[in-house]
Amino acid sequence: MDRRRFLLTSLAGALAAPLAAGAQQKAMPVIGVLNTGSPGPSPFMAAFRQGLSEAGYVEGQNLAIEYRWAEGHYDRLPALAADLVGRKVDLIMANSPPSALAAKSATSTIPIVFRSGADPVGDGLVASLARPSGNLTGVSFIADELTAKRLELLSELVPRVGVIALLMNPNNATAERVIRDVQEAARTKGLQLHVLKVSSESEIDTAFASLVQLHAGALVVGADPFLSSRREQLVALASRHAVPSIYAWREFAASGGLISYGSSLTSAFRLLGTYAGKVLKGTKPADLPVQQSTTFELVINLKTAKALGLTIPRSLLLRADQVIE
Repeated sequence: MDRRRFLLTSLAGALAAPLAAGAQQKAMPVIGVLNTGSPGPSPFMAAFRQGLSEAGYVEGQNLAIEYRWAEGHYDRLPALAADLVGRKVDLIMANSPPSALAAKSATSTIPIVFRSGADPVGDGLVASLARPSGNLTGVSFIADELTAKRLELLSELVPRVGVIALLMNPNNATAERVIRDVQEAARTKGLQLHVLKVSSESEIDTAFASLVQLHAGALVVGADPFLSSRREQLVALASRHAVPSIYAWREFAASGGLISYGSSLTSAFRLLGTYAGKVLKGTKPADLPVQQSTTFELVINLKTAKALGLTIPRSLLLRADQVIE
């Protein structure tokens, strides 16, 4: 009987050991998303999840995602990044340069994939594009640097307008440099420029209300993460105030904005998703070169132009990558 009891006990222990080991393993990897915007449907997050799915990861099935939203308050990013680090997420996706810097300051061990501006090396995110080193890699593209070009395109679209407004988020580290570049472009074209600084929904409303007093006949919207997160509000206000506006991303034109010029954000976030998948499978961020976007899209919404009573110059139509009718 003792021998039988011994064998049964040994068998039970042998069966329980794998179960205990399995219980100690994390059920599924967790990604922390450090987002400068606000909660809500986003084509960019949809593109990120698409990239993850192409790498074999589906949220809710074999992957969990923890979202942290700064809601346009960039000063909240360090605390949000620290929270994700404290939760021991397996990877952090930083959706903007401010998010990437906050994440890098919060951890030197958890892998980070980021969306950055034109110079992630100069911004202190990585050592080089080809060999990032450390725990960060991602996608970089020109955004702020095209703001002056957007002013030129808008002036070409509305050549009789002599006063143009520029909408900027002052909390963006590159805001003052961008303002100087656009002011210089405006002087070169003989335009008067008004700079409107906004960092909240209510300030956006106030800025649009001031366009009449400023006699501004057109508007350039800065390529800022917070402003991008307020896409629907910005497009609706531009329509309500009947002000021709140019934006950085095609999603604005697709939502009813007049014209956009910039890199493809959805392509960038999709690539971030595939990069995140590779890292979760064991690839080190340092072995994934920072990808650079070199393709720029000019998108024109003819329906919006008609509503504004504008005729799009043939020169612009011929250069457009997409015309929305």
